[in-house]
Amino acid sequence: MTVDINYVQNLTKDGQVYNDLDPKVVAARNHALKTVRAYNNKVYHQNDYDYQLLRPLFKHLGAFPYIEPNFYCEFGFNLSIGDNFFANHDVVLMDCAPITIGNDVNIAPKVGIYTVNHVEDPVARAHHQIYARPVVIEDGVWIGAGVNIVGGVTIGQNAIIGAGSVVTQDIPANVIAAGNPAKVIRPLKTN
Repeated sequence: MTVDINYVQNLTKDGQVYNDLDPKVVAARNHALKTVRAYNNKVYHQNDYDYQLLRPLFKHLGAFPYIEPNFYCEFGFNLSIGDNFFANHDVVLMDCAPITIGNDVNIAPKVGIYTVNHVEDPVARAHHQIYARPVVIEDGVWIGAGVNIVGGVTIGQNAIIGAGSVVTQDIPANVIAAGNPAKVIRPLKTN
């Protein structure tokens, strides 16, 4: 089955509920998995960070990316990533809704950004009914190791998210936030 990007984007936009096992959704996910697996294998076996494999998959991938394996994304076509992006090992970007990442963003190992969520109703959930909400990470953000970010969140410019945090609400610019759920600890110190 060919990948129908417009169909999947229309299905997953605006937080509407959709079936995660829709054949066109599965085809889009499998296409991304095949591409990401090829990228990860090329890095592991040839030390070749071949971003030309990822560029056609993503909506946008800026200049000078550095993405360590094992990198994973759900679809890729909902990812807009700015210049000078750094993603350490085992970063997961579940881009069922758009994930927009600004310039000069650093992501530590084992970070997960999850736009997708299951519905509460147990009967609908048993039938793979899900919805997704976008995530925005503005310029200059640093996300510490093991952080989880859920859909519907914006992290403001230059913010630092402490290791192990769970971000469930917006974080303003120029602060350090940490915890579960993540809360503002203090403003950034600047020279």
